[in-house]
Amino acid sequence: MHYMEEYKRWLESPYIDEETKKELYEIKDNEEEIKERFFKDLEFGTAGLRGKIGAGTNRMNKYVIARATQGLANFINSKGEDRAKRGVVIAYDVRHYSKEFAREAASVLAGNGIKVYIFDDIRPTPELSFAVRYLNATAGIVITASHNPPEYNGYKVYWDKGSQILDDVAIPVQNNIKALKNFGMIKRIPFEEGLNKLIHIIGKEVDEEYYKKVLSLALNEDIDKDIKIVYTPLNGTGNIPVRHVLKERGFKNVFVVKEQELPDPDFTTVGYPNPEDIKAFELALKLAREKDADLIIATDPDCDRLAVMVKYNDQYVALNGNQTGAILIQYLLSQRKEKQLLSDKSVIIKSIVTGNLGKLIAKEYNVETFETLTGFKNICGLENELEKEGYQFEFGYEESIGFVTGNFVRDKDGVISAMMLSEAAGYYKKFGRTLVDVLNELYEKYGYYLENNFSLIYEGIEGMEKISKIMEFYRKSFPKEIGNLKVKSYIDYLDGNIYDIDGNVIGKVERIPSSNVLRFFFDDGSWYAIRPSGTEPKLKVYIYSFARTRDESEKKLELIESEFRKIIEKI
Repeated sequence: MHYMEEYKRWLESPYIDEETKKELYEIKDNEEEIKERFFKDLEFGTAGLRGKIGAGTNRMNKYVIARATQGLANFINSKGEDRAKRGVVIAYDVRHYSKEFAREAASVLAGNGIKVYIFDDIRPTPELSFAVRYLNATAGIVITASHNPPEYNGYKVYWDKGSQILDDVAIPVQNNIKALKNFGMIKRIPFEEGLNKLIHIIGKEVDEEYYKKVLSLALNEDIDKDIKIVYTPLNGTGNIPVRHVLKERGFKNVFVVKEQELPDPDFTTVGYPNPEDIKAFELALKLAREKDADLIIATDPDCDRLAVMVKYNDQYVALNGNQTGAILIQYLLSQRKEKQLLSDKSVIIKSIVTGNLGKLIAKEYNVETFETLTGFKNICGLENELEKEGYQFEFGYEESIGFVTGNFVRDKDGVISAMMLSEAAGYYKKFGRTLVDVLNELYEKYGYYLENNFSLIYEGIEGMEKISKIMEFYRKSFPKEIGNLKVKSYIDYLDGNIYDIDGNVIGKVERIPSSNVLRFFFDDGSWYAIRPSGTEPKLKVYIYSFARTRDESEKKLELIESEFRKIIEKI
């Protein structure tokens, strides 16, 4: 009954305001709801917090924000006075309470004597990463729930290289948070009191420097700039920056979906603002047909991810993250090679659950591929390491429509991606080819690397137990063959070992931290992986097939998924 004690503690606390207590009184007869809100603290997942908005330890609210920020402040101050003087940059997106949460974080940092830079209005998450580097700050915070439903918000932390924090920072911060036994241990000053003393508003100057850097990535001017592009920011932060860079690049026919142009924390026209979901393109498709557009691009609410549809044979074809990544790798590396911009230490970085087509393309240009855990905190964390070793970073991506190039942003970047993909589309159109044509040429050359990635949602405590049981089952008794596909090896990233079919250790993974992920490899080049989500109550499943023909590759996908679903139903 720990959750009931915690619930009462909030009701009796002199630090909790009356409005929050009223919300909690309203659920006093709903033990299940109390349990969901208080059975645990929101934990750092992908470099921060994410959860439903509401009162409680397992919800996003100003008290959870203040506690997390105090934990971060204690860590910063433990690293010396210079760290506090360099300061923390704060950005926020369009969601409910994002501005209030950002100001709460600023108030706590200032209360701990730490300099704060806070944006004057909503900004894309990647610009926060840029600003940390540009301002030589110690850390950054962005208030965002990315592409989650409207009832969510989140809190992500970045360190001085502009990348999301890894365990070396996250674990001590988490320990600091746990050591805060009551809200009276949180130091804060009112936001207005801190203004122009420790809290500084930033805006136009950082924007202009960011745009300059994005535009500096352009590789070709001799492209078809008359291509028609439909863009939807999905009522998020991308509207101004994406349109600005496309205009500066000379694209004359950019049409924005009016209903999704301005900020809307309820995402009224789309509900679930995830551009990976084809439903998010409904209004953009309508506009594209009206304008006879060549390309449709969508960014998620914090504008760090990019989704794409391409006109091909009078239809609009959706590209997934692996396909968009492969096209961008082909374009970037071919053009950089032609312009002698590649080095003998050029690298791309992808996640372990991202497909292998991009790796094969990179090899063609003598560019090495490194793998790391899912999430751009790991991709850009590895970039930081490789940079010290003299490697030249060319591109980072993962299957969930996250991409980045250049070295001035250490996170996935929808602004950069929108510009580079539009440039690629304009370049290939000059030769009478669409991006789908380019993709098909890659398949013909390297083989059909197809995928079927999906999530299984298991809500609440019982859901967490179900996910644990599935992972335990696959560690102990995974199927050694599916149809005529035979497993030849597997990797358990929890212990970092590579195993043969009989469970003998045959190798170790390198440069990849421990994580609860399993990956099974078939003898024909197909493979699948499973992992619990770090931010949501989901089991994520990644299935990749390989064959010389599309039809054969699609049949393998169906077979692997069908057998997998049959097995987990019985667990």
